[in-house]
Amino acid sequence: MKKYFLFLALGFSAFLAAAQDAPKGLRVNDAAPAFAAKDQKGNTISLKEQLKKGPVVLLFYRGQWCPYCNKQLKRMEDSLSLITAKGATVIAVTPEKPENIVKTIQKTNASYSILYDEGLKILKSYDVAYALDEKGIARYKSYGIDFAQANGSNGANLPVPALYIIGKDGKISYRYFDADYTKRPSVAEILSNL
Repeated sequence: MKKYFLFLALGFSAFLAAAQDAPKGLRVNDAAPAFAAKDQKGNTISLKEQLKKGPVVLLFYRGQWCPYCNKQLKRMEDSLSLITAKGATVIAVTPEKPENIVKTIQKTNASYSILYDEGLKILKSYDVAYALDEKGIARYKSYGIDFAQANGSNGANLPVPALYIIGKDGKISYRYFDADYTKRPSVAEILSNL
């Protein structure tokens, strides 16, 4: 009986340790961390400069290999005129290498800026980055996803597919953060929060 409780306690402790390491994301009213990175056209995109024009819809996606990400990015492209009509700019951030961003654009027709987050600086500053464990890496590899090829030096690190709306004041006014990568906010929900 003691072994059973010890096993239970160790299992629960491991669960708590893993939960503490899991990204939590930023909250509404938090100051949005500044960033600047190159987009798919080679332009340097700065959050500070974009906020001078209006609010920013900032979304994080996993990679061109993710059908849920591609669906979300395509929906954003299809609704881009509705979002820009509200004065907002859309920026997507990913750990995938630039040559894979090209594949994302081919699949989604995305015309808004997509930033390669070299070194995971943006993902970490928004607290959306997490590292896959060996079991997760093996599972993805069984689906044909090699993170050395997909993400290069960013390795087997992915973002929670979060979305933030950042107001002109530099504060987060809306947050969608769900560790279930199959769930994404609707465009209607995004528009209603702009």
